[in-house]
Amino acid sequence: MIFTEPRDPRFMRRHRGGSLTEADHRLLALWAAACAEHVLPLYEAEHPGDRRPREAVALARAWARGEIGARAAMAAGQGRAAAREVGGAPKFVALAAAQAVAVAHVAQHELGAAAYAIRAREAAEGAAAARAERDWQRAELPEPIRALVLDDQRLRNHACWGVFG
Repeated sequence: MIFTEPRDPRFMRRHRGGSLTEADHRLLALWAAACAEHVLPLYEAEHPGDRRPREAVALARAWARGEIGARAAMAAGQGRAAAREVGGAPKFVALAAAQAVAVAHVAQHELGAAAYAIRAREAAEGAAAARAERDWQRAELPEPIRALVLDDQRLRNHACWGVFG
């Protein structure tokens, strides 16, 4: 698992004793969805009829826009189900999508979506492509959460297979 203890209060919502605002929580979800969506073609090339990872990304975005609640987003489970049925790069893509939707429940899943997307790119195209994916993700970070996510990458890189190094 990519979580470390103790939990970082910067990723806990204010009503739970942390410092994360609702707006920033939703930005984290949108960024995680973008990370997963960026590698969806790697899944869809091998499984063109399976839309579950894409649907998971859509649920993450719907939660971020306030259209559905976290329970509804998490209950669908499309990404996790797809990941259990495939291997290689498609498995990592499906896990990235699952982590993106899980941000609705626990904000720190944002790093899981990014890390699995990088692993998907590496599995499909090699180390140079993985570094390019990491750089693309960093360029996509919204300014209000940029420092938070970059620091999280630094602190949890060891738990994320070193993909952010």
